[in-house]
Amino acid sequence: MSEARRALVLLSGGLDSQLAVCLLKEQGVPVVTIGFDSVFFSAERARQAAERLAVPFVREPFTRQIAAAVAHPRHGFGAAMNPCIDCHIAMLRCAGEAMNRVRCDFLATGEVLDQRPMSQNRRRLLQVAEFSGFGDLVVRPLSARCLPETRPEREGWVDRSRLLDIHGRRRQIQFELAARYGLTDVPTPA
Repeated sequence: MSEARRALVLLSGGLDSQLAVCLLKEQGVPVVTIGFDSVFFSAERARQAAERLAVPFVREPFTRQIAAAVAHPRHGFGAAMNPCIDCHIAMLRCAGEAMNRVRCDFLATGEVLDQRPMSQNRRRLLQVAEFSGFGDLVVRPLSARCLPETRPEREGWVDRSRLLDIHGRRRQIQFELAARYGLTDVPTPA
């Protein structure tokens, strides 16, 4: 492993993003987390999770970005007006823009390949990373070995062999990992 590089992890407070933090910390990667506040959702659950995980937390305003995604979703509306592709792009872009300010080197998310068939399939995950402008710097620790290798993996900032290959909607592996890491506040999926 090369000199320790810092990860900025997008933290929702849900199980998967908490596990992404744990997997990176287990490798000795210094972690900072980021959560978003908007008129549609609060970063409070993410802040509480960061506190439990004993990692720094950055709270970012996100109303302007999500309002733009709702008003003009480049990738269309999902069921019931859910422009989640554009929202995820905007979140990664916002986090990527915060990287230098919080002295981090790459981004990580808790997204799981095929967990949400319309927004977390292989095509969409790669598209979200690419359109964010930070594509080669986005690591998805829970599904990394199912996805193309990213710069942090190629350059040894994280050990790809210690990342996971979770895919699909079943969450048994995540529940087992939660028990292993002592995560007791496991919210239901959004």
